[in-house]
Amino acid sequence: MSNEPPLPPASPMTVARSGTSRRGVVPTGPTDTVVMVNGDLRTAPTWMDAVLAVQPMPPIESIVIAAAVAAAGVLMPGLWPRTRHLLTIAHEGGHALLALLTGRRLAGIRLHSDTSGLSVSVGRPAGIGMILTLAVGYLTPSVLGLAAAATLATGRVTAMLWGTLLLLAGVLLQIRNFFGLGLLIVTGGIVLAVSYWAPADVQALFGYLLAWFLLLGGVRPVLELARARRSARARTSDADQLARLTRVPAVVWVLLFLVGTVAIAVLGARLLLAGT
Repeated sequence: MSNEPPLPPASPMTVARSGTSRRGVVPTGPTDTVVMVNGDLRTAPTWMDAVLAVQPMPPIESIVIAAAVAAAGVLMPGLWPRTRHLLTIAHEGGHALLALLTGRRLAGIRLHSDTSGLSVSVGRPAGIGMILTLAVGYLTPSVLGLAAAATLATGRVTAMLWGTLLLLAGVLLQIRNFFGLGLLIVTGGIVLAVSYWAPADVQALFGYLLAWFLLLGGVRPVLELARARRSARARTSDADQLARLTRVPAVVWVLLFLVGTVAIAVLGARLLLAGT
């Protein structure tokens, strides 16, 4: 029988590291704090644990303020020409994603200063792939807003913000003009700064603001499309291209876009307010 003294019980140990994160280190800012047992780094929380961590729901006042600010960004004439760029990013990103998912070759995305955009893909000029690629554009901002609302409803604010960063990075890889490049860098930089340095309550407010804007803002471009079709001679919109491919009148496609975006906005609003 050994006379050696027994080992002390496992006890938590806190280690502070600065600089870049390593395996097992949860990035929380310029200095990373890791809780370990007996110095074993394998017992530290993983990066995924930090991303999927559940945060407390913000107070109803904060959610209402976020909704009001988002509505102002959609309705105020002085703000809309700037905030609409976010919807263009989502719109063109939706075209690009469906082009890839349906087997088309993506040739690039261009974003312009007048808030218009263009996604170019190569493949069959007709068929289900082309139809889906065209149909998804106007619905994408609303669908992303719904996904953000569903994530926020579970309290996973960090996951929502990092998911937004991943989507922006995907669009950035396909940008083919300088204005679009600058727009994606600025937008991604803001989301990164908030998700990395801002306190939890500011992150939650920002996340709700973005979700509200995508839900509310997704409706207005469809209304603008309907108005533009009444006066424009050249019919080159997504709805007009879908009409030529499907024999379904463009006005029906516009109506489907409108019904879809409004229905998604209502569902997303219920999710955002569900926990209040």
